[in-house]
Amino acid sequence: MESSEFHAEFPLRDYDLATTLTSGQAFRWKQMGDGHEGVIGNRWVRLHVQENRLHATTTAPVDDWGWLTDYLQLAVDLPAVLGSFPDDAPLRAATTACPGLRLLRQDQWECLASFILSSTKQIVQIQQCVALLCERFGEAIIGPEGTTHFAFPTYHRLAAASEAELRACKLGFRAKYLRGTAQMLVAREVELAALVQQTTDNARASLMRFPGVGRKIADCVLLFAYGRQDAFPVDVWVLKALRTLYFPKRQPTSKRLMHFAATYFGPNAGYAQQYLFHYVRTQVPKLRKRKKGG
Repeated sequence: MESSEFHAEFPLRDYDLATTLTSGQAFRWKQMGDGHEGVIGNRWVRLHVQENRLHATTTAPVDDWGWLTDYLQLAVDLPAVLGSFPDDAPLRAATTACPGLRLLRQDQWECLASFILSSTKQIVQIQQCVALLCERFGEAIIGPEGTTHFAFPTYHRLAAASEAELRACKLGFRAKYLRGTAQMLVAREVELAALVQQTTDNARASLMRFPGVGRKIADCVLLFAYGRQDAFPVDVWVLKALRTLYFPKRQPTSKRLMHFAATYFGPNAGYAQQYLFHYVRTQVPKLRKRKKGG
């Protein structure tokens, strides 16, 4: 089966697409040639940047490209966001090393499910689990030249799957958590759309009702799917960033670091977190090797 293609262009300013798509927020993007391909909702999409313009291609008819501009958060004034950060050496280094890094605005269910699968896994492993889950339980999408891609499976579909079927997607112990979460959503014990109206603290508490969802996963979902800038996910990389960059000569407790994170970074703390996370994950080891090498 052949498919038509639909194209659009958008001006870009202060936006590094490749860094944004590979910075550990979302797990369905693949670099293909000079661009990236992935699935947003029920649409296959290819993105590439040329001369400060974003070129988008999809195989589903498009009346309004708002689904894409919202996902990519193209309207965000990044200089204003960066200007709200504390003026300190670590954040200056992080923003200099990762220019144009943005936050995405993802589907609430897909984001929640993906981060449930992220527990104790590296990014490449999460990508593999998500890909298998989509292939086995997601709706087929026709891509260019008749290629087949898959939407992220609905929670109704995963609630109906057995734990063994989910474990076959290399989910391990996370299969039980994902299935239990899907079943809670089917039963409307928590409604993800309703969290938009709740305070961050209440929304976090609602998310933490799901099996396998602790503070870190809840904060990831609040930041990447709900745009809550007061959410500051703290994982081993962020703890490393805080200890290495802000307390190099001390050994603060995790509780002290959590308090510091909650009070220091200002109104766009979530954005600051993503810069620190990506910087320490990709740059700090290199910096240490340079120092050792003289």
